[in-house]
Amino acid sequence: MKRALFVCSQNKLRSPTAEAVFVSWSGVETDSGGIFDSAEVPVSSDQIEWADLIFVMEKIHRRHLQRRFQKFLKNKRIICLDIPDRFAFMDPALVSLLESKAGPYLR
Repeated sequence: MKRALFVCSQNKLRSPTAEAVFVSWSGVETDSGGIFDSAEVPVSSDQIEWADLIFVMEKIHRRHLQRRFQKFLKNKRIICLDIPDRFAFMDPALVSLLESKAGPYLR
């Protein structure tokens, strides 16, 4: 079982979409969070410890994680998907990008 954590800024559009897309994949468990304290679900150290793979939508998200959760990130793989914040929740174009960029890591 692969445990995938998806991270964006506010946990409103991109990371919840990713969580919804991949939750139905066989052998994959998902969770999501936002890097900002004002996020719908702010990323926690518990989520990071739980995850096998951490997917961030932008490089800035990786930097925030490394700054705030450095001691929890040891031996964790962080993958930047380079998906900008211009999509609505479950936007078909976003779903397609997520499947093509994160999907190979989760198969």
